[in-house]
Amino acid sequence: MVACDFFTVETVWLKRIYVLVFIELATRRVHLAGCTTSPDGAWMAQQARNFTFHPDERKEPLRFLIHDRDAKFCGPFDEVFAAEGLKVVPTPVRAPRANAFCERWIRTVRTECLDWLLIFSSRHLERVLRIYIRHYNRQRPHRALQLQAPEGGFDRMPFPDHARVCRRDRLGGLLHEYYEAAA
Repeated sequence: MVACDFFTVETVWLKRIYVLVFIELATRRVHLAGCTTSPDGAWMAQQARNFTFHPDERKEPLRFLIHDRDAKFCGPFDEVFAAEGLKVVPTPVRAPRANAFCERWIRTVRTECLDWLLIFSSRHLERVLRIYIRHYNRQRPHRALQLQAPEGGFDRMPFPDHARVCRRDRLGGLLHEYYEAAA
């Protein structure tokens, strides 16, 4: 099952950028579909095709897509997923908790990343989000996953007591990633 949603980011030039994200509910893995200033039907359909392009990367095939009833989720967007065998499930009217996984992720990306940065352009925003999503998927612990990261964290062993641990800063020190230094 996968959920998707839009959120907006205002640039320092007071330009609104729309961001489309997908989140796999079982693994909590987030995918950035894209950023645009005008999400029309053709752009939406292309983002849907891009998301469904690599189905073999997933351990389990996707069966359902959840999204709200925003007019941006037009017919061609849903048709792409229907052609791939996914059942599209629109959320009930005025029910923000029905898409709680995406809404919670949007709150997380805002509080941990976007509220601390000034965004200048769509290209800048996309770069920042790619770095944050990579950190979120590979480094950030999740309570629902027994404090593991969505990608490859299940086989990671804790650092030994004698290990030399190094820190790598991302986004100018906003995010910290830790790794064991080579001996």
